This record gives sequence, C-alpha cells and structure tokens, in this order.
Amino acid sequence: MSDVRFLRVHGEPGLEDWRRVHNEIIPTDPLSLDEVRERADRHRLEVAYLDDVAVGNSTVRRPTEDEGAMVIARVLPPYRRRGLGTELFHRGLSVARAWADERPVETVVLASNQEGLEFALAHGFVEVERYLLPGATVPYVALARRV
Repeated sequence: MSDVRFLRVHGEPGLEDWRRVHNEIIPTDPLSLDEVRERADRHRLEVAYLDDVAVGNSTVRRPTEDEGAMVIARVLPPYRRRGLGTELFHRGLSVARAWADERPVETVVLASNQEGLEFALAHGFVEVERYLLPGATVPYVALARRV
C-alpha cells in the first residue's frame, strides 16, 4: 500500500482536512470550521493521509455521565476496503479503552451509509437506536459494543 499516515489534528490544515472528510461522508450535517475547532477542543480528532491526501478521519469522545466512550471512523468511498477504516477504528478504540469504564463503547453511522453500517456490525457493534436530528430527513444509527 502507498504511504499511509495517521495524524492527530493540530492546526488549521488538519482541522480543514478533518472537516472535508466529515462533510463528504455526512452531507446531511455539514460542519463549519468553527464547529470542528470546538470539537477538537473536546474530542480526539485524527486524519488518515494516503500519499499526503486526506482520505479518512476519526473522532474519539470521552465518556460522559450518561454515555460511554465513542469511536467514529470515516473513510472516503474510493479508499474503502483497504484496511484504513480498521486501522482508524483500532487506533480510536485504544484511546477509548484508556478512557472507558465498564460501559460499552459506542459509535454512530448515518443510516444511508450502508458500508459504514456493515463495517460497524462486522466489528462487533449492535444497533441500539435510530434517531433524527432536528430538520434532518436521514436518521443516524447508534450502535454499541463491549470493550
């Protein structure tokens, strides 16, 4: 495989790369650069680069009082089925395990992303619920798995 790098988001270029991948995969809920900056303050964001092109990203959210840790891995469609999503997921899962308690690790996938749903199910997640954000027409699927 070509040169693959995984970099934690620091600085404007990384924030913009993370945002571009997110917005292409989740066009129903695009984020502004300011929204991504705010997320970077609260969560661990990482970008996967293939030959210096951003092709995937991940988010790891710390557990809260109400929810377990969350790991979200996204890979742009032309770069899927090459192991990038699995690597992003396992990298995120190792961080989530360090933060996790006894609760399951969670993830969320846009319901229209069939490949993303298949990926989550193949990695031991089970569907917990489906929900719509205000004004949305495509639901999100919340999934969980034991660490």
